[in-house]
Amino acid sequence: MATACEMKNKIQGHPCFGGNHHKNGRMHLAVAPKCNIKCGYCSRKHDCANESRPGVTSRLLTPLEAIAKVREVMASPVVGPIIKVIGIAGPGDPLANEETFETFEMVKKEFPDLMLCLSTNGLLLPESIDRLYELGLHSLTVTINAVDAEIGAQIYNHVIYHGKHYSGVEGAKILIANQFEGVKRAGELGMTIKINSVLTPGVNDSQIPLIAARVKELGAFVMNIMPIIPQAELAHITRPSEEYLAEVKKANEGIIGQFAHCKQCRADAIGLIGQDLNLTIAEAACPAP
Repeated sequence: MATACEMKNKIQGHPCFGGNHHKNGRMHLAVAPKCNIKCGYCSRKHDCANESRPGVTSRLLTPLEAIAKVREVMASPVVGPIIKVIGIAGPGDPLANEETFETFEMVKKEFPDLMLCLSTNGLLLPESIDRLYELGLHSLTVTINAVDAEIGAQIYNHVIYHGKHYSGVEGAKILIANQFEGVKRAGELGMTIKINSVLTPGVNDSQIPLIAARVKELGAFVMNIMPIIPQAELAHITRPSEEYLAEVKKANEGIIGQFAHCKQCRADAIGLIGQDLNLTIAEAACPAP
């Protein structure tokens, strides 16, 4: 497991792990449409320039289209110099799509200085971690919303694992076990790990400190507690206030470092955090209400 000093050196330049997010940008490549779980708060039915949330993309890219897009962006005298990270975060789960690995291989070959970053639900992480390590993955984000499968079952509708559907506590138990095993393996390999947790008031509030303590022990570097965006099956949940979100983050910062600049980015985000080039380009097609 990397020391604190080694970890500090590794995160330099990554806007989501402590790098200067005002100067360093990232580029998300939407090459991963398939997902192997169904979160109760996830909706991928709509896309609008004014929607900035996970699971949203204006269009899917093939690996060849993705590398062409990277070339285009890196050649831009305005945007190219700020891009330090190439990430794959959906719109489905990257590890459920072979296109993820194909894309990373091409980026690594043509742009070896760019950091590779991946965001996953963790279901396939234990069996994928060696491939990611061999690709030179720099940063890994795993979304973990519960330690207790009974509570996880209130968040996850179902899990599709090796071709079989699991629902309720059974599905949540498989997912949670794989998430923590994957984080453990990533920590042992010295990867930089961020944990996303979607704060769902009345459901998983009590789980946040348990997640924080567990992932810190396994080698995670930072935690990003995000407010639920009420939609789909969990549309009835009240989004946590900024005050409550800040309170929960403060209560857990003594356990593990807290990320404070998350904008819950789209799967095709480009540029600085909070200043999405794709949104700027598309605004005319979908004006704000």
